[in-house]
Amino acid sequence: QVQLVESGGGLVQPGGSLSLSCAASASIFSNNAMAWYRQAPGKQRELVAFITAGSYTYYGASAKGRFTISRDNAKNTVYLRMSSLKSEDTAVYYCNKYSGPLGPDDFWGRGTQVTVSS
Repeated sequence: QVQLVESGGGLVQPGGSLSLSCAASASIFSNNAMAWYRQAPGKQRELVAFITAGSYTYYGASAKGRFTISRDNAKNTVYLRMSSLKSEDTAVYYCNKYSGPLGPDDFWGRGTQVTVSS
């Protein structure tokens, strides 16, 4: 069964921190690079960061220096630790198998809403 379940979103003040988690089915997670993407209202989905099966990491310009992606291969889970949050980080955050800057064309989970506001 294909499954992606994102969690950990919420409302946070500018400058605050938040940690996201994503539990994936083995068919998506195993031996694949996993990524976090986000989509703000009226904007195109964008790549936030990805991590390979061997834990090589890549960060998009908006995430570099502020976000940390990690994975637990035993739990089929990928994490995103976000700090120094800005209002422009407000978006729905999704995880998925890494597939370029926009992500796969097929299955997506529901995502988790992150709102940065005072």
